[in-house]
Amino acid sequence: MLDVCLLGTGGMMPLPYRWLTSFMVRYNGSSLLIDCGEGTQIAIKEKGWSFKPIDVICFTHYHGDHISGLPGLLLTMGNADRTEPLTLIGPKGLRRVVDSLRVIAPELPFFIQYIEITEPEQTFEINGYRLKAFRVNHNVICYGYTVEIDRAGKFDVERANAANIPQKFWGILQRGETVEAEGKTYTPDMVLGPARKGIKVAYCTDTRPTDSIRVNAAGSDLFVCEGMYGEKDKQKKAREYKHMTFYEAAQLAKEADVKEMWLTHYSPSLNHPEEYMDEVRQIFPRAVAAKDKRSAELVFGNS
Repeated sequence: MLDVCLLGTGGMMPLPYRWLTSFMVRYNGSSLLIDCGEGTQIAIKEKGWSFKPIDVICFTHYHGDHISGLPGLLLTMGNADRTEPLTLIGPKGLRRVVDSLRVIAPELPFFIQYIEITEPEQTFEINGYRLKAFRVNHNVICYGYTVEIDRAGKFDVERANAANIPQKFWGILQRGETVEAEGKTYTPDMVLGPARKGIKVAYCTDTRPTDSIRVNAAGSDLFVCEGMYGEKDKQKKAREYKHMTFYEAAQLAKEADVKEMWLTHYSPSLNHPEEYMDEVRQIFPRAVAAKDKRSAELVFGNS
């Protein structure tokens, strides 16, 4: 099971009812944060989740509405006597940007590991899930992310017995690990069927529609996508500042054949995003104008 929460849905500036951009994923006892805009700490507390399991923070890019909440979050972690290392992932310049922000948080009781993304696409295996960064199209270097959990095939008891594999090794093989014992090698493919569909989440903000989004979001259980503007007369502005409209996001969701799309990163002038959703759902019926702290539990299917 994968828990997700869209902590903040605002772009540019926080509002009394809308914090800035942040998305949190919980899996297997660890937490991943993507972006950390102003108000992220408050949203986490309001949600009732904890700062302690956060061990990875990713950044799409370094505009203030996506990273301004980081110094305070680091201080909170430090004041809670955190000693476990923290991994930060982001575009080139990550260390320089974070070190500048850390002028007000210079001493922390935990180690920070910096991983700078240097390729158009880059994949990381972390804490049992696969994190992929992919380049999108904003007016600064910007990345989207996918989070995927693979699911092995079904365990075949008859094949295991036919191969005379001791039962004490079954659990290890089911986890996808190879066993060498008593001069024999047992591999997962000896007892597992074809891989089954796992869980996939895609996230992107601050970008024009791109092929990289279509390809990487394809088949996602959840697609969290920027919808800066709902107003039809903002199309020119969206192109100029390299953002997306609700309708462009819906078209991407349709082409990527995702199960559900949550819109986020609204313009401060967009007070009631839901007013535009009837037309958006004509393009993609499973679109949601998300509000702060919208959550979901994503689970494996029955197949």
